[in-house]
Order: sequence, then structure tokens, then C-alpha cells
Amino acid sequence: MFKPRILNFGVIGLGNISSHHIGAIQALPDCRLIAVSSRSEQKRMKAESQYGVKAFADFNEMVQLPELDVVCICTPSGQHLDACLAAAKAGKHVISEKPLEISVERAQRMIKACRDAKVKLACIFQNRYSNDYQRVCDLVKQGKLGKLILGNAYIKWYRNDAYYQATDWRGTLLGDGGAALINQSIHTIDLLLNVMGPVQSVSGKTRTLTHAIEGEDIGTAILEFKNGALGTIEGSTSIFAGFPERLEIHGDEGSAVMEAGKIVALKTRQGDAFEVKAENSNSGSSNPMAIDLELHIAQFREISGAIRNDREPEVNGEEALKALQLVRAIYESSRSGNEIVLE
Repeated sequence: MFKPRILNFGVIGLGNISSHHIGAIQALPDCRLIAVSSRSEQKRMKAESQYGVKAFADFNEMVQLPELDVVCICTPSGQHLDACLAAAKAGKHVISEKPLEISVERAQRMIKACRDAKVKLACIFQNRYSNDYQRVCDLVKQGKLGKLILGNAYIKWYRNDAYYQATDWRGTLLGDGGAALINQSIHTIDLLLNVMGPVQSVSGKTRTLTHAIEGEDIGTAILEFKNGALGTIEGSTSIFAGFPERLEIHGDEGSAVMEAGKIVALKTRQGDAFEVKAENSNSGSSNPMAIDLELHIAQFREISGAIRNDREPEVNGEEALKALQLVRAIYESSRSGNEIVLE
């Protein structure tokens, strides 16, 4: 029986989200964690003991391991570029946490570096891999919702002051690139764009109203999609005590509504109709670590398959860039007071 070669992984950055990358690697029989990198000596020692792997203070040393195949970047968002450039130069495939980076220009440099080095670049948007979301995508592709006319993303979450004070980068412009939209809301924004298609223009407003941070803790936007549909985004980390994220997709033949990754309402002219109460356990509305590991496992399985079969990951660099471009356009619209036309 054919057994695929094991892919050896290294993880750069040992913050909260790294546990989901490591958990996904360990869950897949053809993937293996062999190294980690962190500036924290305490975290390095814990990882060496817990996982039995090599731990490096400098990721530039880690990426030189000849047996290393794939590098996961779990650093603060504004530090993804340097880690990616080092990994690509060393000939390693790259999996980046969302967002790809904090600016379009820095993200494009990541994409170019991986293209030039002929290695794969993938970005974690694990919510695309929920069964209910994929069902919504199928309904749209099958035409059961008809012509898309309206798409809404609502991310009315709550983070207390301690959340932002726990690190030196959350909510900062250099470390986070902003706050509520680029960090918490970008997952649901990615889902919205993936279903509704590219955005033609956007008008946005952002404010910082309840936290002592540089980035926004509330933002809104009105979208015009290239297919003629309209849309809205509402994202916040100031809504006490946090509500499940909500995605609404409306067509002229039906609608699908999701909360916390589950379809809670589906109505079509063809007879599909139901409404249920959402289970909120896998929503990050008030707990940033309320993340379903199974979705990370599903995306890691897809990415490892792409690497082995020399094809593009479903969420490659160009795909991940779309949500970042929209968020940056919302910021620019709020700053300038103008509607922004996206290229």
C-alpha cells in the first residue's frame, strides 16, 4: 500500500494560535512537527519538553534545517514578512496565519518571494472548511439562491482591556495593522468575499471608542460588488458581551444565514426552509481561543495535499490577499472620507 512521505513542519512563534497549528500537524499521520522557534526562552523550553522537538531562538537558523519541509508562521501579523522571506529563501513551503500581513505591499512581497522560490504559500482561513459553509457555497454554485443581491458580515465581538494589554502588539498599527477588522473580523470578511465575489468599491468608517489602542475597535462598511450586489460589514471588539459572528447571503431566489459557523436559516423558492438556534461554542465572540481545531485539521490536510501533488493550495497567497485588500480599503476610506474603488 502506498504511503506518502511524511512532511516535516516547523513553527515560528509560540503564541496562542500556534497550539492549533501544532494540534493540526499532530492530528495528521503524514505530517510531523520537528522544530519550533520563539524569542521566549520559557516557551522554547516548554516546547522542547512537551513536543520533543528542536527549539530555536532565531527562526533564520530553524529554516536552514535540511529535513524541514514546511514552515508555519504564527508570529504577530506585522512580523509575517521577514519569516516568510527567510523560509522561502531556504526553499521551505509557507503556511501563514491570517492576515497574510498588515499591508497589501508586504503581503505581495510574500507572494512574490514564494513564487520566485517555487514554494507554496498558504494562509489560514479555516472557517472555509466548515461543512455548513461549504453547503452555502454549493447552494450558490447550484443557483438555488438565484442572483446574489446582498451579502452581510456581522462580527460583534467583545475583548476586554486585559486582552489588549496581554501583549505588546495587539491593537497596534505595526504589530496588528489595526484591530477589530484586520484581526477578528477578517475571517468572516473572507467568507463573504469567497461567496459574493470581488468588491468594486467600498465606503467605510472606523472608530476607537472603548479601548486604549491604536487600531479600531469598531468599523462599518458599505460594499458594491462587481456582480452588482450590495453588502455591509460591521466589525467590533467593543460589543458587550459578544455575539456570534453572522454571515448572511441573499439572492433573488433564496437566503442562507450562518451564525458561529452553522446555518441557522435557509429559505429558497424551491422549498428549502428551516431555522434553528445557533450553537455558540465555536464562536470567538467573547473567548479568542474558542476555535474548532477540526477546521484547522481540514485546512492543513488540504494544504499538505497541495504540497505533495504540486498544486496551488485553495487559500494561496493571492486568495488570502483579497480580504486584506478590502480591509485596507475600508481603513483608507475612513481616513480620507472617500469611497475607494478597488483594483
